[in-house]
Amino acid sequence: MTMNYILQQLVNGLALGSIYALLAIGLTMVYGILRLINFAHGDLMMLGAYVSSIFISATVVPILFAVMIPTLLMAVMGLIVERTAYKPLRGAPEVAMLITSLGVSRLIQNSTVLALSPQPRAFSLPGDLTKTMNVGGIRFTQLDVLTFALVIVLMVLLTLYINRSKTGMAMRASSENLQAARLIGINVNWAIGAAFVLGSALAGTAGFLWASRYGIIDPFMGFLPGVKAFVAAVIGGIGSIRGAVVGGVLLGVAEIGFVGFLPPEFSGYRDAFVFTLLLIVLLVRPNGLFGASEVERA
Repeated sequence: MTMNYILQQLVNGLALGSIYALLAIGLTMVYGILRLINFAHGDLMMLGAYVSSIFISATVVPILFAVMIPTLLMAVMGLIVERTAYKPLRGAPEVAMLITSLGVSRLIQNSTVLALSPQPRAFSLPGDLTKTMNVGGIRFTQLDVLTFALVIVLMVLLTLYINRSKTGMAMRASSENLQAARLIGINVNWAIGAAFVLGSALAGTAGFLWASRYGIIDPFMGFLPGVKAFVAAVIGGIGSIRGAVVGGVLLGVAEIGFVGFLPPEFSGYRDAFVFTLLLIVLLVRPNGLFGASEVERA
């Protein structure tokens, strides 16, 4: 096992982990306010991949629009889901919203099957983005560089937005205590809606990147990445954007390392490895790497 091989697996893990990180950021923002594990989040990623595929197949728009359009559409879709499925349940037991999120996930999946067929379809990109480059024996594509750069830029922008904008401060206050936020005049509905809009927009971007990486899409492709992204958020510390990014990258590197460094017959157990890693983290550090200790919320 050479150093080049180890570095190659690290690059592959960073590319995969960056996509997990994008999904994890959206999940951690919503969970931070509502304590909701939004199982439909991965399905918004799937819809983003299908929208990207439609625009790429049409070959009438630049590739940039094939990223921006699903990002914007999923932002709107996320707000619609929040207003129609989750807002009416606000104040109900948290398990009610959890079950609802599973129902929304199945609704999106089966609606896509009815509208577009259950058969997987190929997802192809222009040659420039998939062109392989070789630096010191390490192979990577422009898409890998774009994916990692996107995560860094978005993490910085979101951190600035949440820390310095009025909406961001409202989101942080709501995550601490919804009732107290209402009492001091914060529009809690606006803060929650903003979290869903931002998170769903990132899911749309992640859908384009995931489909570009694997070259195939189907109506059920989003569920498992969505669950793994939540694992990444827990590892990093739920409620922390920085933690979501670090957790996503660590999970991607660990998953690729599990496949790359162990005998081939173990590769089928990569998903089991991911959830075993979650159990270990919860046993050693229940609040994650950057998570704060939980206090009871009103």
